[in-house]
Amino acid sequence: MGHAMTAAGDELLTGGEALVRALCGHAVTRVFGIPGTHNLEIYRHLAAYGIRHVTPRHEQGAGYAADGYARVTGRPGVVLTTTGPALLNAAAAVGQAYSDSVPLLVVSPGMPLRHPRLSTGLLHETRSQTEALRGVAAFSHRVSSVGEIDAAVARAFTLFRTGRPRPVHIEIPLDLLEAAERVGPARISPPLPRVTADPFAVREAARALAAAERPALVLGGGARDARQPCLALAERLGAPVVTTANGKGCVPETHPLSLGVSLHSAAVQKWLVSRDVVVAVGTELAESDFWAPPPPLDGTLVRIDIDPDQMYAGAPADVPLVGHARAVLEALLPELPTHTRVPGSHDHPQPPVDAAQPRLDPARPALSASQPSLDPARSPLDRARSPLDPGHSPLAPAQLPPHHARVPEDVRALRAARDAETATRDARWIPYLEAIRSVLAEDAVVTSDSAQCCYYGALPHLPIGTTGRYLHPTGFGTLGYALPAAIGAKVARPDRQVVALSGDGGLQFTVQELATAVQLRLPLPIVVFDNGGYGEIRDEMRARGDAPTAVDLPPVDLPALARAYGGHGTHACNADELVQSLTEALDRPAPTLITVSEETA
Repeated sequence: MGHAMTAAGDELLTGGEALVRALCGHAVTRVFGIPGTHNLEIYRHLAAYGIRHVTPRHEQGAGYAADGYARVTGRPGVVLTTTGPALLNAAAAVGQAYSDSVPLLVVSPGMPLRHPRLSTGLLHETRSQTEALRGVAAFSHRVSSVGEIDAAVARAFTLFRTGRPRPVHIEIPLDLLEAAERVGPARISPPLPRVTADPFAVREAARALAAAERPALVLGGGARDARQPCLALAERLGAPVVTTANGKGCVPETHPLSLGVSLHSAAVQKWLVSRDVVVAVGTELAESDFWAPPPPLDGTLVRIDIDPDQMYAGAPADVPLVGHARAVLEALLPELPTHTRVPGSHDHPQPPVDAAQPRLDPARPALSASQPSLDPARSPLDRARSPLDPGHSPLAPAQLPPHHARVPEDVRALRAARDAETATRDARWIPYLEAIRSVLAEDAVVTSDSAQCCYYGALPHLPIGTTGRYLHPTGFGTLGYALPAAIGAKVARPDRQVVALSGDGGLQFTVQELATAVQLRLPLPIVVFDNGGYGEIRDEMRARGDAPTAVDLPPVDLPALARAYGGHGTHACNADELVQSLTEALDRPAPTLITVSEETA
C-alpha cells in the first residue's frame, strides 16, 4: 500500500494514508465526497485500501447521500470534503443528521498546523472550521499529529456504537495530510456490549405496566433496532402504538394496534394525554413530532433511550430506563405478566416471540368514510398486481392470530378520527400514494423531502412494508434531502427498490444530483408533486391574511431537465399512469423523474 516499515516496526505513513487506513480498519467500504486541492492525499490511497467513492455534484448532496446510506445499512456514512466552502456546503446535512440521530463522519482538511491567526489569504482560508462544525455536530476534532488521526476516527466510531449516533467532524491540517510520520498499529474502536438499564428501574417499569389499564407506546427512531421487542411489548400489553416520522414502520403500520405516524393528530394527542402509562422508546417527544408544543401527559411516562439527557429534557421521565432500546426491552419483557391483554377482548396466552420471523403480514388500512372513496374495480392497487406478481398484493389483508382477530375498537375509532381531520386536504395525494404502494416490494426504501406531499401525504398515508424503510428529514427539516438520500440508499442496497418523493421547490435544492444517479446507472424513480413553488409557506401566508410573496415559482419542465442530464422524464396525469411509469422506472438503469401536478392530484 505504499508505506514503509521502520526499524522499530512502526509504519511511515502520511496523514492521508493514516486516515484511509483508520477508515478501512473500521470496515468503511464506501465514501461520498468531492476531491479538491487540499484533500488529494486522501484520495490517493482510497483504492489501495478497497474503499469505493461516490462523487455527488455538491457537498450537501454528499452529506445527504451518506445519511441515506447510513440509515439503511446501520453503518456510519462517511463524507470527504476539502477546506472552506466545501465543508460549509455539507453543514446543512450535518445538522439534519444531528437532528435525526444519524451516524455521519465528515472529514476535511483544515488550515495548516501553524497557520497564523491573522488572515494570509490562503486558498479556502476559514477563521475556524472546527467552531463552525461544532455548532451542528456532536463534536469537531482537529488533530495535531499524524499519530492522532486513528485515535480521532476511533473516537468517532465509539460514539456511533455506544451513544446516541450523531454526526462528527474530523479536521486534519492540510500540511499533516502530506507529512509522513512513524505511527504504530491502527487504534480501533473496541467492541462494547449493548447498554441495558438499571435492574431496579426495569422492575419499577414492569410494575407500572402490569397495573396499567390504558397503556400506550410511542416509538421513535431509537426503536428501530428493537422492532420485535417493541411489537412483543405492544401485544403483551394490548397497547396501541403511535410513531414519530423517524419511527415509521417500527411496528407494522397495518397491525391492529398501530396508529402509524399520527402524533400530529388532535384526536391522537387527546387520546395520548388520557393514557395512564405511556412508554416512549427512542424519541424526544418533541415539537417536531407533534407539530405543536407537546401536550402534557397525565399518566406515568416510562422513557427508554440511550441518551440520558432525554430523561429530563422536554417531558421528564417518571421511570427512566437508560440504555439501548433492544437490550432494555429484552430485560423488561420477562418481568411482565405472561398473558396478552387486548382492549375489548379476553386475555389470551402470549406466544413466544421469534425474532427471526415477522409477527404479521402487512395489511392495507381501510379508508375512513370521510376519505375519498375509490372504486375497487378501478383501483390502481388492483390494476398493478398482475404485471408485478400475479395474485399478490403487498397490502393483502393480514392473517391475524386468534387473539388479534378482533381489532380493538378504540384503535379503529382513532384511525377514523385521525383521517377525518384532514380528509379534504389529503384527498389530492391518497390515490397517488396508493398507486406507489401497489408497486413497491415489502423491503422497498422510500425517501422523502420536507414537502407537503410527504409530511401531510406519505408519512400518514403511505404504509411501508414490514422490511422496508422510510427516510424523512424531520426536526431540522431541510429541503433537498430526498434525491441524494435515495442515491445513498440505492448505492447501499442495490438489490432493493428505492423511490424518492419530493416537491418541485425542494427538488431544485439538489436537482443536480440527477447527474450522479445517471453516472451510477441507478434505477431510481423520483416522484415530484408540483404545486408551483413553496406550497407550505404559501398556505401559511394566506392563513395569516398575507398576500403570498416570493413563493410562486415559474414553471420548470422537470422531466426535460432529467432527460438533459441523461435520465428519463415523464408526467403522470393520473394514478394509472403513475403505476405504469413507476413499474418501468424500477427496471430502467437510469433515474426517472415523474411529475404529478397537484391540480390533478
